[in-house]
Amino acid sequence: MTPAALNSEFASQSPQAIIRHALSLPGKAVVTTHFGPLEAVILHMAAEAKPGVQVIWVDHGYNTKATYRCAEQIIARLRLNVDVFAPRITAARQEAALGGIPAYTEAAHKEFTENFKLEPFRRAMSAHRPAIWLTALRKEQTTFRQSLDVFTQDDKGVLKVAPLFHWSEAQLRAYLTAHDLPNEDSYYDPTKALENRECGLHTSTL
Repeated sequence: MTPAALNSEFASQSPQAIIRHALSLPGKAVVTTHFGPLEAVILHMAAEAKPGVQVIWVDHGYNTKATYRCAEQIIARLRLNVDVFAPRITAARQEAALGGIPAYTEAAHKEFTENFKLEPFRRAMSAHRPAIWLTALRKEQTTFRQSLDVFTQDDKGVLKVAPLFHWSEAQLRAYLTAHDLPNEDSYYDPTKALENRECGLHTSTL
């Protein structure tokens, strides 16, 4: 079934129903996360639908202490099967010897994003070779994401599924409360710089 047909069939379905269907499809499925705000929602839904589902965490190394503590709480609480991928350049080395984080307006920021976000992500996808990629991407987050949909497919044939695409932040926070899930809002992503700016993960061919 094509992404267009899936989007039509599941237009009014719940995120849980979308996840269950995605995880029933042939091939390996992964869930990606940065353990930032509200990420526990998709992780909880996926773990309930398929305990032990593969979770990929691209840890750029610049997370706050609170984010790392929250991540460990979520991992333990949901018994997540997490594979962590880190940049080949550490944050400490970048800060001490390579000029720190370039301003997003500088040409060097593209290379920084490549080193700290895109290369580790490509390495993760190459290692796991998923057929299904579950992501917490949502329509309201950026202007670019409003042009996407719940089901999309890349040129490598990976089916990207965003079960929370149509949910609002209020709905996510209500879910966190209802299920008493850990959450931490002090997340920092050095590759984005601005909250509504794309880092390239969902705009580039990976």
